[in-house]
Amino acid sequence: MFRVRSVESGDLEDLYRLSKQAVFLNLPSDKTSLGKLIQASISSFKEKERLLDKGRYLFVLEDLDKKRIVGTSSLIAKHGTPDEPHTFFRVLEKKKVSKSLHIGFLHQVLRLGFDHDGPTEIGGLVLMPDYRGHKERLGKFLSWARFMYISARPEDFGDEVLAELMPPFNDRGESPIWEELGRKFTNLSYAEADRLSRKNKEFFAALFPEGDIYTCMLAGEARQAIGEVGPETEPVRDMLTRIGFKYENMIDPFDGGPHYLAKTKKIKPVKDTKTVKVEMEKAKAKKPAKASSQSGYLMSVSRGKVHIIQDKFTVNAKNVLLTEDQADAVAYKSNAEMYFLPL
Repeated sequence: MFRVRSVESGDLEDLYRLSKQAVFLNLPSDKTSLGKLIQASISSFKEKERLLDKGRYLFVLEDLDKKRIVGTSSLIAKHGTPDEPHTFFRVLEKKKVSKSLHIGFLHQVLRLGFDHDGPTEIGGLVLMPDYRGHKERLGKFLSWARFMYISARPEDFGDEVLAELMPPFNDRGESPIWEELGRKFTNLSYAEADRLSRKNKEFFAALFPEGDIYTCMLAGEARQAIGEVGPETEPVRDMLTRIGFKYENMIDPFDGGPHYLAKTKKIKPVKDTKTVKVEMEKAKAKKPAKASSQSGYLMSVSRGKVHIIQDKFTVNAKNVLLTEDQADAVAYKSNAEMYFLPL
């Protein structure tokens, strides 16, 4: 059985191992930064009242049989504040016409933008290679667990949710957009700029051009990457589209990856998550009348800790009935808040 739960202090070594599996995600590959992220997440889950810009939530995926952490995902309650604005390129069309030549062109342009009151962001989804393509669809489990938590605590998140998707990289592992734009205006490598931007995005406003950037001036490789995702990200894009996200003609200024947005209340797993009452199955008792077997995710929230399992559950009109194994995995307590997302 697999379980998604809120991160704990003892998860540092496993998260450090996971951070080596992917590049340029908001899961820094150094123990000091990871330790700060873990502590910020623990505080966010425990606090009952907080400013949105302080909310940072880290989830981990456990293989309970092998007793190891095999994945992680995150929620940032507010991506874009006065101190750390959400930075992006808006992808626009601009018409240029010559009356004397009787010709006109419809150009694609990039315009740098900053959002100081940004949306909630999902990100940092990392899964160990040998667990990708698993029959239990563990990537989906890690992703939807976050939406369940948003549904349970809507006051702690924004009215919109942002997903910044990874773009295609070239054969040299470079971002065509950054090589064409970012490097020329900052003299920084992609890795250097990514690292610096985690603490300070001032150099964007200071060094990037203020006017429109005409994409016809860029190399073909860079133009083709605008708004596109890499092959490994296509399933994520398709899943997000199915549950309510749309490409909003915004791209990341580092790598050109598309930004997908959705209204929080309209995201399917947010809408479909329901508060439920839970009881233990009695070992020798018959199943109640009209009970059915229902696959889904079950989440408990208690004392700042979150536990989520996916399984088949016995469900009737009033309750979800748990076996002992399910109760142990979801850290069941009689006074815990419980939420169910049918699949």
